[in-house]
Amino acid sequence: MSRVKYEFNNRCRDDWLHLIGQWVHNERDRAMVIRHCLDGVIFEDLAEEFQLSVNHCQERVSQACKQLFSHVKS
Repeated sequence: MSRVKYEFNNRCRDDWLHLIGQWVHNERDRAMVIRHCLDGVIFEDLAEEFQLSVNHCQERVSQACKQLFSHVKS
């Protein structure tokens, strides 16, 4: 499965935290998006932190980002 790369550099961290809180409704998914996309935690470490498989983390972050960016204007 190909993954879409989302750009998180065009806004400040506080803006992203607000947008993630507004559009990513699952608490765990929100935390994973913040840890991966804003804090730079790699999927292997994220999987260990959340006690999930790497593939599951990649899928959840990808889906959450898709949801987020469907509402965010660049």
